[in-house]
Amino acid sequence: MDSLVDFPYIVVIIPARGGSKSIPRKNIKPLGGVPLIAYSIAAGLESKQVNRVIVSTDDEEIASIAKQWGADVPFLRPAELAEDHVTDLPVFEHTVRWLSENDHIPDIVLQLRPTSPFRPPNCLDEAITKLLNDDQADSVRGVTPSGQNPFKMWRIENEVMSPLLQSEYNEPYNMPRQKLPSTFWQTGHIEVIRTHTILEKKSLTGDRILSYVIDPQYAVDLDTLNQWQFAEYLMSDQTMDIIRPDTHPNTLLSDIQLVVFDFDGVMTDDRVWVNEMGQESVACSREDGMGIALLKRQGIPMVVLSTEENPVVNARCDKLNLPCFQGIRDKSESIQNISEQYKIPLSQIAFVGNDLNDIPAMERVAMPVAVANAHPKVKETARLVLLNYGGNGAIREFCEKLIQVKSGGTHA
Repeated sequence: MDSLVDFPYIVVIIPARGGSKSIPRKNIKPLGGVPLIAYSIAAGLESKQVNRVIVSTDDEEIASIAKQWGADVPFLRPAELAEDHVTDLPVFEHTVRWLSENDHIPDIVLQLRPTSPFRPPNCLDEAITKLLNDDQADSVRGVTPSGQNPFKMWRIENEVMSPLLQSEYNEPYNMPRQKLPSTFWQTGHIEVIRTHTILEKKSLTGDRILSYVIDPQYAVDLDTLNQWQFAEYLMSDQTMDIIRPDTHPNTLLSDIQLVVFDFDGVMTDDRVWVNEMGQESVACSREDGMGIALLKRQGIPMVVLSTEENPVVNARCDKLNLPCFQGIRDKSESIQNISEQYKIPLSQIAFVGNDLNDIPAMERVAMPVAVANAHPKVKETARLVLLNYGGNGAIREFCEKLIQVKSGGTHA
């Protein structure tokens, strides 16, 4: 089909093969409670100029998750285009050919790499506009100021060092940083490419490449588990202005009809005081109690599950007038029993947990929730990671999120 001339036809392409090696299943590994690929999909959907968001993958599970988050997956990428040695160009040529045969030839395509999830709002539209305003430009590429200036970098051969760059400067490696030219390194946040650059120049950049400079605070690329842990820390900062996915469409809080809380580490701060008589006491949050009271007014039943058998659990639950099940060894089975007892399906139940023994129950319900200081594997299982710690406002936060959704507010 012909290109749309008056209004350029713009397509986002998100490459996401299934065989990632550095972090297995990286593209769908949860970050901040949602699959990594969801951040790139959300960025594409946010743009006012993008017409279509396509995920190119060879993996059926990635395809299914991408569709759930709003992307199109109109084909599975051929296996030969998903091997380790394959570069981006043939993947984009394949997608453009498919579009030319089944849709419109796009005027512009964008590459959004899932491994760069921290994108500032409007970055896609700003980069697209940059390309549209320069008829001679082949592409726009996201870059950020270099952390280390390459004029101070070296090669080593047979233990002898030589400068990485040859330049007009006399011993630039000995010069003050301020006297050297500013340098930039490319990120995976965004690449905006004219289609003819791909088809005619056989390139994803072309000859005239414009810069889209991204603040270094967003320059997090996920290739190692250490980087992932740092990204989790950054993602927990809700003041960081990035494009965030909406709640998973299959697990919207608006569907929740029953909430189950773990006790230790969720209703408490996971510490215990023991006196000389062996009597135990724990610390709970009054604001959590208020959150529970507010949610009760909405008619949402709540239940507490506890592995421990302890009088303090009964005392706290009696105070809050919450049903409590103690001495639970198999929380998965207990969740099933609660579902049957309350006649509420698992697809309408939320479970708020913090530690490894909560995971089997979290995997059964529609909305698994983790407190901010939960075990990392619990956060991976969760679809919603709270900002507050257990025993320090996490329950109040969750109750208010659920109330907001039930009253027609924004999804959490």
